[in-house]
Amino acid sequence: MTRRGLTLFLFMGVIWGMPYLFIKEAVDTISPAGVVAGRTLGAAVILLPIAAWKGALRPVLAKWPWVLAFAAIELCGPFMLLSHAEQTLPSGLTGLLVSTVPLVSTVIAFTRGDRAAMSVGRIAGLAIGIGGVALVVGGGGDGSVTAVAVFEVLLTAVCYAIAPFIVATRLHDVPALGSSALSLAAAGILYTPIGALTQDGTPAGRSVAALVALAVVCTALAFVVFFALIAEIGPTRATLITYVNPVVALALGAALLDEQITLAMLIGIPLILVGCRL
Repeated sequence: MTRRGLTLFLFMGVIWGMPYLFIKEAVDTISPAGVVAGRTLGAAVILLPIAAWKGALRPVLAKWPWVLAFAAIELCGPFMLLSHAEQTLPSGLTGLLVSTVPLVSTVIAFTRGDRAAMSVGRIAGLAIGIGGVALVVGGGGDGSVTAVAVFEVLLTAVCYAIAPFIVATRLHDVPALGSSALSLAAAGILYTPIGALTQDGTPAGRSVAALVALAVVCTALAFVVFFALIAEIGPTRATLITYVNPVVALALGAALLDEQITLAMLIGIPLILVGCRL
């Protein structure tokens, strides 16, 4: 990995370990659809003028079907699933469950002809990493964990594994800024009326602040960097950030939300990191 690739990887590992904390705070008084709407539309409002100024929108419009496909698989589905799941799941545990993304990504790469994706070392790494996740899930609950919420997060992981391949194969030759801006705008337009209809009461200040952080830092800035990471190291390796994100998510959840850290988590996290390295 190049120095640029490593820098982008570490930055994304941190910046996408933060959303779980912000989502947990936001859904406290904002509906899940409202969180998705605010996050995506807010980010689009930031990125669209910049993309237009740089001439990054016109080339992307020619590939609008793939932009919409990316929006559906990377944004509309996962953001809603995560927001709904975190109404009951701890933020740290949610982040840990998302670390199953590389397993799905490796299978996809193998089916697309990358036989190296299933080398002995990588299979061992995946097995160790998923074993760590299983240990964390099995011993990391606080009684609020439900099968439905866990399934929602695992389905999110599947979506997150598929989306980078759309970028790498269908959107690699168009400006990343334009792709990000238009996909976020599409998701925001879809969810804004749903969010308005499902909102009950006035959101608290902390929830609004968390939503702003989600839109500006964890979405607008993050997606520009994520596209650059995919271009630098490829879609399969790019998904490995989901092995680093959970450590950040767990630390933030424990420090700021008083979420429980169990012995199973302390054993499982090193296994996840070892799996990532392999």
